[in-house]
Amino acid sequence: MSLDWVSINSNPGSEMTRQKIQIKKIDNTAARQVTFSKRRRGLFKKAYELSTLCDAEIALLVFSNTGKLFEYSSTSTRQVIERRNLQSERIDLLDPISTLELQLQSSTCAKLGTEIAEKTKELRQLRGEELQGLDLEELKHLEKLLEGGLNRVTQTKDELFFKEISILKRKLTLSDRSL
Repeated sequence: MSLDWVSINSNPGSEMTRQKIQIKKIDNTAARQVTFSKRRRGLFKKAYELSTLCDAEIALLVFSNTGKLFEYSSTSTRQVIERRNLQSERIDLLDPISTLELQLQSSTCAKLGTEIAEKTKELRQLRGEELQGLDLEELKHLEKLLEGGLNRVTQTKDELFFKEISILKRKLTLSDRSL
């Protein structure tokens, strides 16, 4: 049982006072209809105020006990209902996907973390760090990697030297011609 405030005039000519009333079905049909009308108007007024003050998009549907529809909408009732349905569909679609996506991302992060740790260790070993614990085969493999890398560095360096020499020769030839 719930209580609500209602204005009641206890004596003619005296002030209106607010008293608590029990919230239950009104038995008198005429009184019920009057209360429905007044409260419906109050509810619609509050919806309008909320819409205006807060720039909220509101749709309010009320059916009387006779089945008559009363509606208020700050824009279009149909648009608000369609927007609500789209929102529900998005949530329904996102929930299973987001859980699956989250699991996939978590798994991917774990794999990438492991790969980063392995590559960091390999890089340190290529620099000559963290070599303790490597057996003879691993050291030979590391040596081959380093020799291959050193050969590529030497080859690239030699190519750059030859390009520089070629450029300097062209400049020398051009300066000799201009003299």
